[in-house]
Amino acid sequence: MAYRVATEIGGLEFSIEMGKIAKQADGAAFVRYGDTIVLVAACAAKVAKTGQDFFPLTVDYKEGTYSAGKIPGGFFKREGRPTEKEVLTSRLIDRPLRPLFPEGFSCETQVIAQVLSADKEHDSDLLGITGASAACYCSSIPFYNPVGAVRVGYIDGQLVVNPTISQLKEVSTLNLTVVATEEAIVMVEAGAKELPESLMVEALDFGHTEAKKLIAIQKELYALVNPVKREVVKPEFDAAELARIEKDFAQKISDALHTPGKLASYAELDKVRDEIVASVPEEEAERRAEASKIYHHLMEQIFRREMLQDRKRPDGRAFDEIRPVTIEVSLLPRAHGSALFTRGETQALVTATLGTADDEQRMDTLEGESFKRFMLHYNFPPFSVGETKPMRGPSRREIGHGALAERSIIPVMPTNDEFPYTVRVVSDIMESNGSSSMATVCGGVLALMDAGVPIKAPVAGVAMGLVKEGDAYAILTDIAGAEDHYGDMDFKVAGTEKGITGLQMDIKIGGIDRDIMAEALDQAKEGRLFLLKKMAECIEKSREDVSPYAPRIITINIPKDKIGAVIGTGGKVIRGITEQTGVKIDIEDDGKVSIASIDSESAERAIHMIEELTMEAEVGKTYLGTVTRIVDFGAFIEIFPGTEALLHISEVADFRVEDINSELKLGDQIPVKVIGIEPPNKIRLSRRAVLREQAGLPPLEVAPRPPRRDSDRGGRGRGGDRGGRGGDRGGFRGRR
Repeated sequence: MAYRVATEIGGLEFSIEMGKIAKQADGAAFVRYGDTIVLVAACAAKVAKTGQDFFPLTVDYKEGTYSAGKIPGGFFKREGRPTEKEVLTSRLIDRPLRPLFPEGFSCETQVIAQVLSADKEHDSDLLGITGASAACYCSSIPFYNPVGAVRVGYIDGQLVVNPTISQLKEVSTLNLTVVATEEAIVMVEAGAKELPESLMVEALDFGHTEAKKLIAIQKELYALVNPVKREVVKPEFDAAELARIEKDFAQKISDALHTPGKLASYAELDKVRDEIVASVPEEEAERRAEASKIYHHLMEQIFRREMLQDRKRPDGRAFDEIRPVTIEVSLLPRAHGSALFTRGETQALVTATLGTADDEQRMDTLEGESFKRFMLHYNFPPFSVGETKPMRGPSRREIGHGALAERSIIPVMPTNDEFPYTVRVVSDIMESNGSSSMATVCGGVLALMDAGVPIKAPVAGVAMGLVKEGDAYAILTDIAGAEDHYGDMDFKVAGTEKGITGLQMDIKIGGIDRDIMAEALDQAKEGRLFLLKKMAECIEKSREDVSPYAPRIITINIPKDKIGAVIGTGGKVIRGITEQTGVKIDIEDDGKVSIASIDSESAERAIHMIEELTMEAEVGKTYLGTVTRIVDFGAFIEIFPGTEALLHISEVADFRVEDINSELKLGDQIPVKVIGIEPPNKIRLSRRAVLREQAGLPPLEVAPRPPRRDSDRGGRGRGGDRGGRGGDRGGFRGRR
């Protein structure tokens, strides 16, 4: 039986249907908003694998190009490896759902979201999140707390729910995704144009209110479907064994947690774990396995107790203290810009590379084709955490961290008119112990300034943490690895001195309220300002010039009707310029021409050649022209490359000329003045006017030529007073 529920979000109906499509899945939600439709199906294995003590959840989001009425490119004409958008949306669905599954549920679970229809104005990612929640909640899968996802924009001083894709690109200064349960916010993802913390808190509240509408219809749907939920037994430890291990080893665990240095602390913790396991007889395998689990349970409990009761962090820092920061720029001599940013035991080596328009990334999405001129890529090699692991291309985590850093820096990047370069930033993590993505933001901005990119303002990022039990909580600035792992929140905030540019929050508990969120944002601002000050001590502003190894890009503008002349038939002309000068030339539809070259001399040569091709004749200006053709009634003069005009025999000299050949020969270079231009671009020349000027004689008055009557034209062919093809046409202008 099919069921349908709906509500209104941002003036449009948001509907969820179940029971019509994909009926063999445990749960399948058909979600529609506008003309965008996403089908989300969820399935869970009936039993967990033997000995499995973790929750194996996989989420896959797929965009079928047919949903936007497109056929895929490439040889195979079918969708291939996941795009960056698909990877990021898969993570966006996974992150809020995963912590809401009950402890003890370890059956393999898969959520698949497929875009079936895309109207190019309402993004499908939000439908995937809410649809995944509905598919799991209204099924036998033990998922009990539904979530709703909305997007919040800020347009003309007003918060807007679910702005369109075009509004987000063109007018909104905020792109905030809020995912929440009925009680609290569980995930946040945002890009902003230096918005203040107070406005961000207001936007989060606004988004939570709208998300509750989506939760309400899921509960309505749940009542209609009335699923029978699987039972999940929460694992319990043997009380006597837990008490024994806690009594004998709690202090050792605490001492190991507080050992200075990540690797040294981990080594001490491993020793304690081995001692705990060895305290159980070797033949009792099940007890040994439980002892290992008790060790991890105790370590988490000790960490949280010391944080909330003793107000003590593992490394002894104050809750709002940032680890020591060291910065070095221009580390790599041949990179266009480079920075080594180290914060505690997290280190990012970041480079900036400048390219031309040819280096832009072509993006073929459901919304259409676009080009990306700023790219940030994040790499996390296994040696950064002292591990060995095959390197098989960027992981979902690497793509996600790179996207967060890129989104945080984009608001301060110069426009194409201000800086006509394509820019790529690469962050290679050399060491990691907490928030390498925020180290990437800091290092990326430093590398950009070192490369001479005129950013609007420096950006810094800091990761915040939270430990909360009941009413007691601790907000932590610059969290390290253990605080991230055992804490309840990972809250990354990036921005300038003026405000926030990037935000990402993941919650491992049921959610957090407005007051804690506001306090965390204020504490993050203090940390951000501290980091900005440290960065300014190394490099205060962008360098005045780009690296000598970077291309020099000079921009000129030409009339749009001259673009064809510069390109030439089949690109022949522009290829000739690039071959002669060695430059790269990019011409845009509006007539903007970018010339990129390593040396300024080559660029100037190319500019001169382009200017010659696009020159316009000016009345009263004298040119040194070349005689290209001689006819009875005058001569054709090339006044600049590609443009010829007629010098009538009456304007050759300051006396009557009977035979043009007595005055001019092919190839002669003579000075001529433009004395008139008649539509359409008929140029009248005079050599006589130049000769009079040289002789110091007064200039001649040149009367405008009266328009011809049809009776004066003498027909379209030969004859009349036209003197063959030219006649008395007063010159003409054309391409060679």
